[in-house]
Amino acid sequence: MIQLASAIAISLYLLAAVLEARQLRGAVALRSRLPVGLAAVAALIHAYCAYAGIRTEHGIDLGFFPVSSLIAWIVVTLTLLGSLRRPLQSLLVVLLPLAALAIAVPLGVSGPGHKLHSMSDGVLAHILLSILAYSVLAIAALQAGALAIQERQLKTRQVRGLIQMLPPLQTMEALLFEIIWVGVILLALAILTGFAFVDNLFAQHLVHKTVLSIIAWVIFALLLWGRHRWGWRGHTAIRWTAGGFAVLVLAYFGTKLVLELILQRG
Repeated sequence: MIQLASAIAISLYLLAAVLEARQLRGAVALRSRLPVGLAAVAALIHAYCAYAGIRTEHGIDLGFFPVSSLIAWIVVTLTLLGSLRRPLQSLLVVLLPLAALAIAVPLGVSGPGHKLHSMSDGVLAHILLSILAYSVLAIAALQAGALAIQERQLKTRQVRGLIQMLPPLQTMEALLFEIIWVGVILLALAILTGFAFVDNLFAQHLVHKTVLSIIAWVIFALLLWGRHRWGWRGHTAIRWTAGGFAVLVLAYFGTKLVLELILQRG
C-alpha cells in the first residue's frame, strides 16, 4: 500500500512540476492553477507516506530519510497554502521534484534510524518547532533563488518566461523578508525549547547541531537587522539567505548524514 501511494504521489509531483515549468517558459498562453491542484493531491498522499514512515510499529522513527520526507511535505504544503495569497507558485518547479525524491529514496535505501518509544511534551514541541523552522527557511532559500534569477534576467534584459510570471522585484524582496521573519522566530523558539527540555543539548552527538543552529539563527538575525538598519536588499539579501540556510542544512542533515549513514549510528 505504501509503495503504491508513494508511486502515485511521485508521479503527480513530477507532472505538476513539468506543467509549471512549461508555464514559466511561456509555452502556454494563460496561467493555470492545474499544477497547484495536482501538487495538492500529491501532498495529501505524501502526508500518508510521511506519517507511515515516521509512525512505525517499533516507535517514532526520526531517522534521516523519514524526517527528510516529512520536511519535504511541510515545505510543499506551506508553499501551496502560501500560493493562494502570495506569488509562490513558481517555486514548485524546483520544490516538487525534490519532494518526489524525498519520497522515492526511502523506498530503496534505509538507515539505522532514530526510534523513540516515548517523549515529553517539551521535547515534542522542540522537534516540531525545529522541523517547522527548517521548512519555512527552506522556502526562503527557494525564494532567494527565484529572486536571483529574476535579477539576472532583468540585468540581461531577457524579459521572458520566468520574469513574466513573477511579481515586481520589490514585491519578491518584501516576500523574502516576510518568510525569513517567520523562520527566525520559529528557529529561536526551537533553540529555546531545546535548551529548556532536551537533556544535555551540548552532548557529543548534539553539539554540532546546536552550535550550527545558533550560528544559522545569528546569520538570519543579522540579515534582518541589516535590512532594517541599512536597507540591505538584492545580492546582499540573497547571499546572506543562502549562507544561513547552508549552515542550517549542515546543522541538521549534515549531522544526521554522518551519524546515521556513515557511522551507522541511530
